[in-house]
Amino acid sequence: MSAYPKALEFYDKALQIEEKALPPNHPDFAQSYNNIGLTYSGMGNYSKALSFLEKALTILQKSLPPTHHLIKQTVNNINTFFGEAAGGFIYA
Repeated sequence: MSAYPKALEFYDKALQIEEKALPPNHPDFAQSYNNIGLTYSGMGNYSKALSFLEKALTILQKSLPPTHHLIKQTVNNINTFFGEAAGGFIYA
């Protein structure tokens, strides 16, 4: 049995805690969205994965300098999971 549904359950609990404790564009939200996106990707649900990875990227771009490693990591995650499927598409 896959552990992905249980992981999503825990990520949802983490988001609920973050919503109570952090401002809306805090980078921790982005990390949670990134993790959720990677989990959906592992489940083969690429449209949901992309949605969460884009949410993460939006928050990071608002809250961190453009050269920050988390922004690069998130763009890399998007490219890794969707680049080949889109025939070499590069998300920038």
